[in-house]
Amino acid sequence: MLTINVKKQGDKDTQIAICNEMTIYTALEQASALSLHLKAEQTLQLDLSEVSEIDSAGVQLLIYMKKETNRLNKQFSLVNHSQAVVEVIELFGLVSFFGDPIIVSSNGNEL
Repeated sequence: MLTINVKKQGDKDTQIAICNEMTIYTALEQASALSLHLKAEQTLQLDLSEVSEIDSAGVQLLIYMKKETNRLNKQFSLVNHSQAVVEVIELFGLVSFFGDPIIVSSNGNEL
């Protein structure tokens, strides 16, 4: 089952929601689908709000997308991080690598 949904696409902007998990079981399919959106003239946002689980293969995919968009001089950001994504990004010390704001709710939990 494909776990990528294009939420918004214009001439220069694409927002893609990744649903369910980002694990070794889904990474190849997700990488193939995301690679189709690596156009140098576009801004790419990945909405991670529906990611229920992420492992090192999912993190590798996010790192690949960040590096590839940098190579193409394209704007790239991660938005609406799920709790699972926040925990793994913090665990691997990648908060500054991605450089995207992580919103914290009023009760102190990351959103």
